Order: sequence, then structure tokens, then C-alpha cells
Amino acid sequence: MALKQKGTDAAAADPKKRRRVGFSGTDAGVEANECMKVFLVRNPDEMGSVDCTSIVPFDLNHFFGEDGKIYGYKNLKINVWISAKSFHGYADISFDETSDGGKGITDLKPVLQNIFGENLVEKEEFLHTFSKECEYIRTAVTNGSAIKLDGLYESDPAVEIVRVELQGAAAFLYSRLVPLILLLIEGSTPIDIGEHGWEMLLVVKKTTQEAVSKFELLGFAAVHNFYHYPESTRLRISQILVLPPYQGEGHGLRLLEAINYFAQSENIYDVTIEDPSDYLQYVRSSIDCLRLLTFDPIKPALSATVSSLKETNLSKRTHSLRMVPPAELMETVHQKLKINKKQFLRCWEILIFLSLDSQDHKSMDNFRACIYDRIKGEILGSASGTNGKRLLQMSSSSNEESFAVYWTQESGDADDQTVEQQPEDLKTQEQQLNELVDNQMEEIVGVAKNVNSRGKDKLVAP
Repeated sequence: MALKQKGTDAAAADPKKRRRVGFSGTDAGVEANECMKVFLVRNPDEMGSVDCTSIVPFDLNHFFGEDGKIYGYKNLKINVWISAKSFHGYADISFDETSDGGKGITDLKPVLQNIFGENLVEKEEFLHTFSKECEYIRTAVTNGSAIKLDGLYESDPAVEIVRVELQGAAAFLYSRLVPLILLLIEGSTPIDIGEHGWEMLLVVKKTTQEAVSKFELLGFAAVHNFYHYPESTRLRISQILVLPPYQGEGHGLRLLEAINYFAQSENIYDVTIEDPSDYLQYVRSSIDCLRLLTFDPIKPALSATVSSLKETNLSKRTHSLRMVPPAELMETVHQKLKINKKQFLRCWEILIFLSLDSQDHKSMDNFRACIYDRIKGEILGSASGTNGKRLLQMSSSSNEESFAVYWTQESGDADDQTVEQQPEDLKTQEQQLNELVDNQMEEIVGVAKNVNSRGKDKLVAP
């Protein structure tokens, strides 16, 4: 890590040119997001060039205290370079001057150490890492087993997915990847590599130089196998990360396909994802919908539901309606495809939408009415009433349109009520529900478009 104060040498040579150190007024600080940049480089020549890959962390501010600001520096710039080969890092820090403007001078070293740990080295050592082969990547790949799945990487045979137990070289590799995990996966924490049952799936590209195989890491998934009563195993996907230079090439999708493949082949109980991002959920739902489209047992129930939406006038309904598949079908999907109930219900609505004619306003209105009834039931209660629940809009600094559910007593004096009362204007509640429905419809349409473009020939005939 290098700290450089601009103009220091010139000022030392001529005392008359020394600038007075100090800020006018109270130091407002600078947000880490504004002064810190992170880059992934594949060779030393990419440092500072347009060829390097800029990493866009979800939020650097949260590493720097409650307000996310750095204090005591003028014109601070922090550039961190991460090697795509060894995952070591080097931090180049420059500023004009420092001064305590009322809130002290932020000590940058411990903060950077908390992010990058032992990966952070001095520049000379960092440059030297590019000339050395990272044995732990090759060893981890060699000790693992390649997943052989038809069509996984037909267009590029040099790329493969390798399944490894998280120990030895693989555990060391994971420790090198922790800074990228902290920077790029929101809310992530390093997994406990000492805990039994952890595995990694590595997406690697193999090259051969002088009869020696070398491997470049493109992405990975960390998964955990844990016991499910009475004698089965559940699989939880904890982290999936495709390195920035290779994002958008389908590696994340193929990782999910590989996980589904061995979950089925090994008769895993089911597959879950720990706190998936919106995009990961989008990819997951797209894959599962494509799998379900070729799964014959769902077709009769799906066709029946679609026909009902086309023929029934739901606008005059007197009770709530739900597009719920038969219980035995949910169990069949769970057993055969390892899709859990919550995920199947999400995909079921998408499959129904795909099977409807978007130009048929009646069926589309009916579909939206079912989504409305489901969301209202989940938030406020059953169709017969709200069970004392009220949906209230709550203002906050982070989200101006956040909602909360409050419970009120069904009986008793008003003086006994200890929670918020029902809003006087019921139209507000209706508007808020419709906003939630609109958001849900947008998600359904987004996945449906992706599925339609990938597997149009698999759609159920209307």
C-alpha cells in the first residue's frame, strides 16, 4: 500500500513554497464511493490503462463508518488494483494534504485491511505475482471433478465447471476471493470454511503452455450440503459470483444449470438460494421455467388453469381467486426437479402468463386480478376480511414508498388499541396494493420475455 502526498518533495526543497496545512471551516468529509476505485487487471500493463476492468462495488461507503465518509484529506484518491491471476491487491493512495477539520483524520490502512486482508501487498510484490503460476487454482481444479453436462460449454470446450470440496487448495482459493465477495455481493459475509459440507463450483478456462495446463478462474459458486430429516440432503446456494470481465457471458446461468444437474442426479431433497439478488432470482426463475416447460406432468393442470382464465369473468368475483397448482403436482415437481414449493409457485404464475395471449384483454385482466388477490391475501389476510390488518405507507429516509402491515384488534374499546388505526381514505390502501401488483407483474413479464426468447418451442399450446 502506497501513500503519496502530492507536492511533498518540492515543498521540502524550498521552505518558502510550503503550503499551510488546513481546511477552511468544518471538514465535510468525502464519501468513499467518490474517491475510491477498484480495478481487476490480468497483467501489469493494464494498471492505469483503458484495458483494465473497473469493478463497481455495490457500496464502498458502508466500509467507512456509519456515514460512509473519509475525513482529513484534501483531494484524496484511492486506486486499488486486484490481480485476476492471484487475487492479490495493491492500494495506491494519493492526496494533497491532511488536516483535522474537526472530525479527525481517517486511518485508511485498517479499513483497507478489513476489506482485502492479507491479499493487500506492496507494489513490488504485487507486480511479481503476475510472473508466478497460482498453484492453488491448478491444484484445486486437479483435485476436483468436472461436471459433464450436454450443451454446458459446447461453444468453448476450453471452459468447464469443476466441483471441488472446500478444503486444502480450494479453501485457500476461496480466502483469496473474499475481498471480491465483500465488494460485489451485497450483504455477504465470508463462509466458515471449517464447517462440514461446503463445496465450490469453479468456472475455469484451460490453456496449455509448454505442455503445462494453466487455469483462469472466470467465476464460482459456493454451496452447502446439510442434513434433511430423515435421511436426505438439502443444497443451499450461498454465493454465486462471476468475475467482472466475464459477466454477461452466461457463466452464472451455467453454474445454476450444473447445480440443478447434480441435485437431480444425486437425489438431493431440494435446492434453495440464500438471499438471492433480484438478478439472480430472475436467472433462476428463467432456468426453472424452461425446465418446467418440458416437464409433462404439469401440462394438464396448466392447460386447465389457462382455460379457466380465458373463459371466466373474474371482474365480477365475490371472493378472492388464486392460481394454485394441485398439491400432488407440487410434490411431483419437488421430487423430480428439486424445485421447492415457494419457487414453483413463482414459476407457476410465469408459466400461466406465458400461455396466455397478451392481446386478449379479458384473460390478462383475469390474470392480474388473481395476482392482486394473492398479494392482498398475503399482506392483509383472507378474502373474508383483513383479519384486523392494515397496510400503511411509511416514509423513511431510505425508501419513500415503503409499506408496513399493522394489526388492530377485532373487538374492544378504541382506548385498548395500541397500534395504528385504519386510514380514513381506503383509496390509499387500494393504490398501494396496486403498486405492489404492478411491481409483481413487471417481474413476471421480465422473466417471461427471457423464457420466451430461449424456449419458444416449448410453450404450452393455447
